[in-house]
Amino acid sequence: MEKRNEKIEVVTPFFERAGELVANSTPSTMQINLTRICNLACKHCHLRCSPNKTEDMDLETAKACVEVFKREGFKVLDLTGGAPEMSKVFKYLIEELRDYAENIIVRTNLSIYLEDGYDLEFLKENRVEVFASLPFYEKSKTDRVRGEGVYDSSIIILQKLNKLGYGTELPLNLVYNPSGAILPGNQEDLENVYRSKLKEDYGIVFNNLFSITNMPIGRFRNWLERSGNYERYMKKLESAFNEEVVENLMCLDAVSVDWDGKIYDCDFNLSMGLRCEGKLDIKNIPEGFDFKRIVMTCSHCYGCTAGAGSS
Repeated sequence: MEKRNEKIEVVTPFFERAGELVANSTPSTMQINLTRICNLACKHCHLRCSPNKTEDMDLETAKACVEVFKREGFKVLDLTGGAPEMSKVFKYLIEELRDYAENIIVRTNLSIYLEDGYDLEFLKENRVEVFASLPFYEKSKTDRVRGEGVYDSSIIILQKLNKLGYGTELPLNLVYNPSGAILPGNQEDLENVYRSKLKEDYGIVFNNLFSITNMPIGRFRNWLERSGNYERYMKKLESAFNEEVVENLMCLDAVSVDWDGKIYDCDFNLSMGLRCEGKLDIKNIPEGFDFKRIVMTCSHCYGCTAGAGSS
């Protein structure tokens, strides 16, 4: 297992104010980080996922997720990774919760569906909402972030999703993130450009574009430090802080469950090994549990509060 070597540091006046961020007693979303295994090794990955990883949720932990989801009234199942489709419990969770969840989301890198054994029809049959990563609408910038040939693979799968009704009858959302130490541009403007370019060049339609700020952790932090951009990028995030977006942060209405069952306030804290208050584990959540807690914060939280907020 790859060692987490990030230094956990609280550097901002806002996030030092204990008790400012308090999670809901009954969160609506259970996000599950199923696996570190991925067919890609993207340079911005905050979890350093790759084909060489082995961490994957076992059936016992998956069953505990299902039990708590049903019993405690969660509404949204949000599956991520790694490539979540590569987890041995990916289909199990969807099949067990499709009749209980108001919505099931999968966060996909798209290219996995060109490999044998991965079925887009399964997503359609279970009416899974797709959040597809496409770092840019141009080939060169996408391949620079995700690897040679990933853009072409992504376009092929987006076209297949469209043929299955995604982007029209079923929700298909794209996710953009910058390729360097810059903040995302205006989300609405980006969406308009993506929509125009992908439709004109490939006949692709989609529902929404979400822009994600690159978090100064994981591989992206390593790159920031190697390139001498870390301090500058952190100052950029801090100077762009927008207190108005704080009340809508995902961590306030969600829990993030790791492959081993440990619970975190968000996927980014998960990547840092920064456990939530009470060091909760999905396998030990009693009936009627109150998830209200002070959210653990540190410097990377500025990534979610910069400008209009990340996604």
